[in-house]
Amino acid sequence: MISLVLDNAAEFKRCIDAIAVLIDEAEFVVDENGLSLKATDPSQISMVDFSLPKTAFKSFKADGVAKIGLDLDYLAQVMARSKSSDELSLELDEENSRLLAGFKGASKRSFSIPLIDVSSADLPTPKLDFEAELKMAAGVLQDGLKDALLISTHVMVGVKGERFSLRASSSKGELKSETSKEEKGLLSLKSRNDCQAMFPLDYLSDMLKAASSDTEVNLFIRSNAPVKINYKIGQADLTYFLAPRIESD
Repeated sequence: MISLVLDNAAEFKRCIDAIAVLIDEAEFVVDENGLSLKATDPSQISMVDFSLPKTAFKSFKADGVAKIGLDLDYLAQVMARSKSSDELSLELDEENSRLLAGFKGASKRSFSIPLIDVSSADLPTPKLDFEAELKMAAGVLQDGLKDALLISTHVMVGVKGERFSLRASSSKGELKSETSKEEKGLLSLKSRNDCQAMFPLDYLSDMLKAASSDTEVNLFIRSNAPVKINYKIGQADLTYFLAPRIESD
């Protein structure tokens, strides 16, 4: 039996939006620790690692481990029907292969969502020795990416000295954006070496869509290696990995 209740449907909606922006379909896992998901996007250049601990739930009933395969775009559409003050219930109907999602607020509404078969192997979390670790307000990164989108489809993300930088160039011109530790948007910066890597802007922008401008984002960089982006939505933990674009000489 799987029966989960959350006080705040709106926060869970933000979590689903943060996943569905990259992932078409995937398996949620319910176990003694809570609810989790780990999946790659169809192109397999990005990965999402999501977890919502058992303590985040108003009620959490789970017998053993359950895997729940869902069309995430459809789940996002269902969650879009929630109201900000709604309580959310999720119940697994194994007999009919459905996930029952209920909203309780000014009225009671329920959706029966078909389960799907998702062929997935256990994904290992990339183990990388990052050269720089930063903590910043999401708005700083979001604004920098919007600036870069005026110039190019890719952006160079890096650290030089005690500055975080974003650079983009094309026939439209060049962008150079720098944020130092003295500026309030950059909360902390630790680096062993100067480092930089290039990434597709649309993926980076999508990864930050669910973050409010004041959300604290942890950014991990290594030259010509995947970037790691981590932040929280309520008690939920979201981590993204994105492979770099390696420029050929």
